[in-house]
Amino acid sequence: MWLTRRHWLLAAAGVGHPIIARATSLLDLPAGPIALNGFDAVSYFLDGPEAGRPAYEWAWHGRTWRFARAGNLEAFRRDPIAYAPRLGGFDAVGILDGRLVDTDPLIFARLSGPDGGDRLYLFRNEAHRARAMADPSLAPRAEARWPTLREQRDRNLSD
Repeated sequence: MWLTRRHWLLAAAGVGHPIIARATSLLDLPAGPIALNGFDAVSYFLDGPEAGRPAYEWAWHGRTWRFARAGNLEAFRRDPIAYAPRLGGFDAVGILDGRLVDTDPLIFARLSGPDGGDRLYLFRNEAHRARAMADPSLAPRAEARWPTLREQRDRNLSD
């Protein structure tokens, strides 16, 4: 495995830990795109979006998730489905239109999810967010449409 300068710096920074002992943990460092542009997924359920820190990273579903503090990381590890954005992080209005539309992680709503719990939905713009807030059936309809688009996305990623 190829190690970046960041990996070596992290190893060298290990106070009281020999680099050799840390080498095996270097292989477990998160890889993949940064989820939520680096915002802490758990913070959306607390005081609002807060920037995550590289010191608190975890790889899940092909992305690197960052957290503002260790407690948030542990909460996410225990139940990532409860905190991760629904619909793969795509815009719910776009899903209803049959399109995978990128979102702005600062434009969000916590709405009732398919299990009735408070879930995180992201939107492309304020108009889409307002539409979802005004129509309680929008999120469930997007959830119903999501499996076909998710399959389409997965097929495109494997091509």
